[in-house]
Amino acid sequence: MTNFFTKSTKNAKNDILSGITVSLAMIPEVVAFAFVAQIDPLMALSGAFIIGLITAIFGGRPGLISGAAGAVAVIFVSMIQEGHTKGMLFDVPVDNMGFFYLMACVVLMGCIQILAGVFKLGRFVRLIPHPVMMGFVNGLSIVIFMAQVKMFSHKSLKVSPEGVNAYVSTYMQGTELYIMIGLVLLTMGIIWGLPKLTKKLPAALTAILVTSLIVVGFNIDVSTVGSYIIEGGGTGLKGEFPTPNLELWQNLPFNLDTLKFIALPAFLAASVGLIESLMTMNLVDEVTNTRGNGNRECVAQGAGNIVSGLFGGTGGCGMIGQTVININSGGRGRLSGVMMAVTLLSFILFADKLIEMVPIAALVGVMFMMVIETFAWSSFRILKKIPMSDAVVLITVSLVTVFVDLAVAVFVGVIISALVFSWENAKKIRSRKRISADGKTKTYEIWGPLFFGSILAFNDKFDVKNDPEHVEIDFIESRVSDHSALEAIFNIVNKYEAEGKTIKLKHLSKDCKVLLYKSNPKFREVIVEDVDDPRYHLAADPEAFPKALSEYNF
Repeated sequence: MTNFFTKSTKNAKNDILSGITVSLAMIPEVVAFAFVAQIDPLMALSGAFIIGLITAIFGGRPGLISGAAGAVAVIFVSMIQEGHTKGMLFDVPVDNMGFFYLMACVVLMGCIQILAGVFKLGRFVRLIPHPVMMGFVNGLSIVIFMAQVKMFSHKSLKVSPEGVNAYVSTYMQGTELYIMIGLVLLTMGIIWGLPKLTKKLPAALTAILVTSLIVVGFNIDVSTVGSYIIEGGGTGLKGEFPTPNLELWQNLPFNLDTLKFIALPAFLAASVGLIESLMTMNLVDEVTNTRGNGNRECVAQGAGNIVSGLFGGTGGCGMIGQTVININSGGRGRLSGVMMAVTLLSFILFADKLIEMVPIAALVGVMFMMVIETFAWSSFRILKKIPMSDAVVLITVSLVTVFVDLAVAVFVGVIISALVFSWENAKKIRSRKRISADGKTKTYEIWGPLFFGSILAFNDKFDVKNDPEHVEIDFIESRVSDHSALEAIFNIVNKYEAEGKTIKLKHLSKDCKVLLYKSNPKFREVIVEDVDDPRYHLAADPEAFPKALSEYNF
């Protein structure tokens, strides 16, 4: 803990101010996600505080901001609705049972994320190709932009002739729209221009304060955080300090049926949460030229979700929008995330009236500037310069992120990239053929990686029926990569032996030989162990390099 405070004080001023700025931008977004999931805004805000605090202290990426995110919230919608209909405990109806299922689901989600960290699955985010990363950033920027555009509307309660209540959104018009646009542009102008005058003041926080003072001072009738919550069906930000939710244990049936009901949404939410968190961590790594710990972040995210569920909060993950605001505002250390969480809780407990007065236009302006700074504008310039496959991946990931889902977009991008990589490497398999002076032995020198994608081309290199009675396959310039490659070698050997011909395998790697010996003892007669070839010993034994080097004169 001493080490934590020592590191945090190095950038304390920027971390504190950026944390306050992020907390202001966090509130309307978290509230909006609460409306999407059809839960109490206080439940989402409590989750944002708990997850944000725990991940800030124990996470693997200082400066990364976590909270109740929309990517996770949308997964819970149908489960909550179905959970309300299952609201029975010992044949007694239970109101709002879906919320208790939600809390249990969030706890299970956290357990899955901790297991992912324990088994070191976080390192796989390093395998995500750069075009996928750029597509992810561009798509998410578009999603955030579209969410801000919706802020230029009002929600009003309409009653149909059948007596059904429903909220209807209508876009602003006339003077109200012009005032909203003017305040947004004012906020964006301050954020853009203030750093050119002085960097001692945090641009985003200053812009929010100036715009809020203008609205309050001139009594301008605009949409505020408070009116936004009320329009969505909430009653305000006033809450209490999160405490363990004892009703969860009293009302939730702990049995196999409950586990089956929450297992799938918990797994999906855990996967989406980790992908968004680790992708955000990757982005911060690139911006700050540092490297976070993905496995530690997985464990911290899981612990945050477990505590959030036990305390009556919803699930969450890393939030790229708030993280970018934090980084751009100078937040680099863990203190920025801690300050965000503490400030968020303070607003809920003590300053609810003040924060409800902040105009939505100021927060929209902050988010618009974040979108402009986050979007990879260079992708337009490099589209014609990069391989066609990378361009397709970049555009596809962006579109899927916008129209489907973040997690699906990443999976699609990685799969396309993997298939392209496999296809390109499959074309690199080559064979050099030579026949001995007496014409009795034919040698195939294999070049390139041998794996599931190249085995078809590998099989086509051999002429089993017309080859002489002795055949050698030399793998010194090839790498046997997977089980499919082993099966291909096994089949080739069987084909030659079925023709009554002898075959020898040379320069196989140690791992490959072990697997072949396990699969069939007859390979001990086929594989040549004692190879008198300095090239092979040089590749197989790094200690042989100085000795081999001394044999040559330069």
